[in-house]
Amino acid sequence: MNSTRLAVMALCSALVLTGCAVAPENQNTAKGAAIGAGVGAVLGKATGNHKNKRLAIGAAIGALAGAAVGRYMDNQEMALRDQLSGTGVKVHRDGNILRLEIPSQITFQVNRSDIQPQLYPVLNDVAKVLGEYDKTLLVITGYTDDTGPYDYNMQLSGKRADSVKQYLMAQGLNPIRLETQGMGPNSPAVPNTSESNRAMNRRVEIHIEPVTQ
Repeated sequence: MNSTRLAVMALCSALVLTGCAVAPENQNTAKGAAIGAGVGAVLGKATGNHKNKRLAIGAAIGALAGAAVGRYMDNQEMALRDQLSGTGVKVHRDGNILRLEIPSQITFQVNRSDIQPQLYPVLNDVAKVLGEYDKTLLVITGYTDDTGPYDYNMQLSGKRADSVKQYLMAQGLNPIRLETQGMGPNSPAVPNTSESNRAMNRRVEIHIEPVTQ
Protein backbone atom coordinates (compact mmCIF):
# COMPACT_ATOMS: atom_id res chain seq x y z
CA MET A 1 0.00 0.00 0.00
CA ASN A 2 1.66 3.26 -1.06
CA SER A 3 2.12 6.30 1.13
CA THR A 4 -0.47 8.42 -0.68
CA ARG A 5 -3.18 5.84 -0.10
CA LEU A 6 -2.17 5.52 3.53
CA ALA A 7 -2.37 9.29 3.92
CA VAL A 8 -5.83 9.42 2.37
CA MET A 9 -7.11 6.60 4.55
CA ALA A 10 -5.71 8.22 7.67
CA LEU A 11 -7.22 11.58 6.81
CA CYS A 12 -10.56 10.01 5.98
CA SER A 13 -10.63 8.31 9.38
CA ALA A 14 -9.79 11.56 11.11
CA LEU A 15 -12.51 13.46 9.26
CA VAL A 16 -15.12 10.84 10.07
CA LEU A 17 -14.17 10.83 13.74
CA THR A 18 -14.26 14.61 14.05
CA GLY A 19 -17.42 15.14 11.98
CA CYS A 20 -19.96 14.72 14.78
CA ALA A 21 -23.14 15.16 12.71
CA VAL A 22 -24.08 12.54 10.09
CA ALA A 23 -26.28 13.42 7.16
CA PRO A 24 -29.43 11.66 7.16
CA GLU A 25 -29.75 11.71 -14.97
CA ASN A 26 -30.21 14.67 -19.47
CA GLN A 27 -27.19 16.80 -19.87
CA ASN A 28 -28.42 20.36 -19.79
CA THR A 29 -28.30 22.19 -23.08
CA ALA A 30 -27.42 25.58 -21.67
CA LYS A 31 -24.93 26.62 -19.06
CA GLY A 32 -27.23 28.88 -17.09
CA ALA A 33 -26.14 32.30 -15.91
CA ALA A 34 -22.42 32.91 -15.54
CA ILE A 35 -21.39 33.23 -11.91
CA GLY A 36 -18.34 35.44 -12.33
CA ALA A 37 -14.61 35.08 -12.29
CA GLY A 38 -14.45 35.18 -8.49
CA VAL A 39 -16.17 31.82 -8.06
CA GLY A 40 -13.18 29.88 -9.32
CA ALA A 41 -10.98 31.65 -6.81
CA VAL A 42 -13.45 30.99 -4.00
CA LEU A 43 -13.66 27.30 -4.75
CA GLY A 44 -9.95 26.99 -5.38
CA LYS A 45 -9.03 28.61 -2.10
CA ALA A 46 -11.57 26.71 -0.05
CA THR A 47 -11.25 23.24 -1.53
CA GLY A 48 -8.96 22.93 -4.53
CA ASN A 49 -5.67 23.16 -2.69
CA HIS A 50 -6.40 20.31 -0.31
CA LYS A 51 -6.04 17.30 -2.59
CA ASN A 52 -5.76 14.70 0.15
CA LYS A 53 -8.76 16.11 1.98
CA ARG A 54 -10.84 16.05 -1.18
CA LEU A 55 -9.81 12.44 -1.82
CA ALA A 56 -10.79 11.56 1.72
CA ILE A 57 -14.17 13.26 1.32
CA GLY A 58 -14.75 11.29 -1.87
CA ALA A 59 -13.92 8.08 -0.03
CA ALA A 60 -16.31 9.01 2.79
CA ILE A 61 -19.37 10.16 0.84
CA GLY A 62 -18.79 8.73 -2.64
CA ALA A 63 -17.60 10.34 -5.85
CA LEU A 64 -18.88 10.84 -9.39
CA ALA A 65 -17.14 10.15 -12.69
CA GLY A 66 -17.63 10.79 -16.40
CA ALA A 67 -21.08 11.59 -17.73
CA ALA A 68 -22.58 10.89 -14.31
CA VAL A 69 -21.23 14.22 -13.07
CA GLY A 70 -23.22 16.30 -15.53
CA ARG A 71 -26.41 14.29 -15.04
CA TYR A 72 -26.09 14.53 -11.27
CA MET A 73 -25.70 18.31 -11.38
CA ASP A 74 -28.52 18.61 -13.94
CA ASN A 75 -30.88 16.84 -11.58
CA GLN A 76 -29.67 18.73 -8.55
CA GLU A 77 -30.10 22.06 -10.36
CA MET A 78 -33.68 21.19 -11.34
CA ALA A 79 -34.47 20.06 -7.79
CA LEU A 80 -33.10 23.30 -6.33
CA ARG A 81 -34.99 25.47 -8.81
CA ASP A 82 -38.20 23.61 -8.02
CA GLN A 83 -37.76 23.62 -4.25
CA LEU A 84 -36.68 27.28 -4.10
CA SER A 85 -39.30 28.59 -6.53
CA GLY A 86 -40.94 31.69 -5.07
CA THR A 87 -38.33 32.22 -2.34
CA GLY A 88 -36.33 34.83 -4.27
CA VAL A 89 -33.21 32.65 -4.25
CA LYS A 90 -31.47 32.62 -7.63
CA VAL A 91 -29.79 29.44 -8.85
CA HIS A 92 -26.83 30.13 -11.16
CA ARG A 93 -24.79 27.55 -13.05
CA ASP A 94 -21.36 27.61 -14.64
CA GLY A 95 -20.37 24.22 -16.03
CA ASN A 96 -20.91 21.77 -13.18
CA ILE A 97 -20.77 24.36 -10.41
CA LEU A 98 -23.93 25.84 -8.92
CA ARG A 99 -24.26 29.04 -6.94
CA LEU A 100 -27.17 29.98 -4.72
CA GLU A 101 -27.70 33.74 -4.46
CA ILE A 102 -29.78 34.41 -1.35
CA PRO A 103 -31.69 37.72 -1.18
CA SER A 104 -29.94 40.20 1.08
CA GLN A 105 -33.19 41.24 2.73
CA ILE A 106 -33.42 37.94 4.61
CA THR A 107 -29.79 37.33 5.51
CA PHE A 108 -28.12 39.68 8.00
CA GLN A 109 -28.67 43.00 9.68
CA VAL A 110 -25.91 45.59 10.08
CA ASN A 111 -23.05 44.41 12.28
CA ARG A 112 -24.76 41.08 13.00
CA SER A 113 -23.83 37.50 12.18
CA ASP A 114 -26.96 35.77 13.49
CA ILE A 115 -29.39 34.49 10.87
CA GLN A 116 -32.65 36.37 10.53
CA PRO A 117 -35.76 34.19 11.05
CA GLN A 118 -36.86 34.86 7.45
CA LEU A 119 -33.86 32.83 6.30
CA TYR A 120 -34.83 29.66 8.17
CA PRO A 121 -37.37 28.29 5.64
CA VAL A 122 -35.00 29.07 2.76
CA LEU A 123 -32.15 27.15 4.37
CA ASN A 124 -34.58 24.33 5.22
CA ASP A 125 -35.39 24.03 1.51
CA VAL A 126 -31.70 24.14 0.60
CA ALA A 127 -30.87 21.45 3.15
CA LYS A 128 -33.68 19.22 1.90
CA VAL A 129 -32.28 19.13 -1.65
CA LEU A 130 -28.62 18.98 -0.66
CA GLY A 131 -29.39 16.13 1.70
CA GLU A 132 -30.71 14.14 -1.25
CA TYR A 133 -27.73 15.06 -3.45
CA ASP A 134 -24.92 14.32 -1.06
CA LYS A 135 -22.04 13.86 -3.52
CA THR A 136 -21.30 17.57 -3.50
CA LEU A 137 -19.11 19.99 -1.57
CA LEU A 138 -20.53 23.28 -0.31
CA VAL A 139 -18.47 26.45 -0.04
CA ILE A 140 -20.35 28.94 2.13
CA THR A 141 -18.96 32.45 1.67
CA GLY A 142 -19.90 35.42 3.83
CA TYR A 143 -19.75 39.08 2.79
CA THR A 144 -20.19 42.51 4.39
CA ASP A 145 -20.66 46.05 3.17
CA ASP A 146 -17.74 48.52 3.29
CA THR A 147 -18.58 50.29 6.54
CA GLY A 148 -16.27 49.77 9.50
CA PRO A 149 -12.69 48.51 9.75
CA TYR A 150 -11.55 46.04 7.09
CA ASP A 151 -10.20 43.45 9.56
CA TYR A 152 -13.42 43.54 11.56
CA ASN A 153 -15.47 42.99 8.40
CA MET A 154 -13.33 40.03 7.45
CA GLN A 155 -14.05 38.43 10.81
CA LEU A 156 -17.76 39.32 10.63
CA SER A 157 -18.15 37.78 7.17
CA GLY A 158 -16.53 34.58 8.40
CA LYS A 159 -18.97 34.45 11.31
CA ARG A 160 -21.87 34.89 8.89
CA ALA A 161 -20.68 31.94 6.84
CA ASP A 162 -20.25 29.90 10.02
CA SER A 163 -23.81 30.72 11.12
CA VAL A 164 -25.17 29.28 7.87
CA LYS A 165 -22.92 26.23 8.21
CA GLN A 166 -24.11 25.53 11.73
CA TYR A 167 -27.75 25.83 10.68
CA LEU A 168 -27.28 23.45 7.74
CA MET A 169 -25.53 20.97 10.01
CA ALA A 170 -28.49 21.16 12.39
CA GLN A 171 -30.69 20.18 9.44
CA GLY A 172 -28.66 17.00 8.97
CA LEU A 173 -25.99 17.92 6.41
CA ASN A 174 -22.69 16.14 6.97
CA PRO A 175 -20.09 18.69 8.15
CA ILE A 176 -17.43 16.93 6.10
CA ARG A 177 -19.09 18.49 3.02
CA LEU A 178 -19.07 22.08 4.31
CA GLU A 179 -16.36 24.72 3.86
CA THR A 180 -16.64 28.34 4.98
CA GLN A 181 -14.78 31.54 4.34
CA GLY A 182 -15.25 35.27 4.82
CA MET A 183 -14.67 37.76 2.01
CA GLY A 184 -15.50 40.88 4.01
CA PRO A 185 -16.26 43.84 1.71
CA ASN A 186 -14.37 42.25 -1.19
CA SER A 187 -16.30 41.33 -4.36
CA PRO A 188 -19.45 43.37 -3.58
CA ALA A 189 -22.60 42.41 -5.45
CA VAL A 190 -23.20 46.09 -6.19
CA PRO A 191 -21.18 49.28 -5.49
CA ASN A 192 -21.37 50.43 -1.89
CA THR A 193 -22.77 53.82 -2.87
CA SER A 194 -26.03 53.83 -0.89
CA GLU A 195 -27.62 52.17 2.11
CA SER A 196 -29.82 50.01 -0.10
CA ASN A 197 -26.73 48.84 -1.99
CA ARG A 198 -24.87 48.14 1.22
CA ALA A 199 -27.79 46.01 2.39
CA MET A 200 -27.47 43.95 -0.79
CA ASN A 201 -23.81 43.30 0.00
CA ARG A 202 -24.52 41.88 3.47
CA ARG A 203 -25.02 38.39 2.18
CA VAL A 204 -23.99 34.75 2.03
CA GLU A 205 -23.54 32.73 -1.14
CA ILE A 206 -23.45 28.93 -1.36
CA HIS A 207 -21.35 27.36 -4.10
CA ILE A 208 -22.03 23.69 -4.83
CA GLU A 209 -19.34 21.56 -6.45
CA PRO A 210 -19.54 17.84 -7.36
CA VAL A 211 -17.20 15.40 -5.67
CA THR A 212 -15.39 13.71 -8.57
CA GLN A 213 -12.96 10.84 -8.84
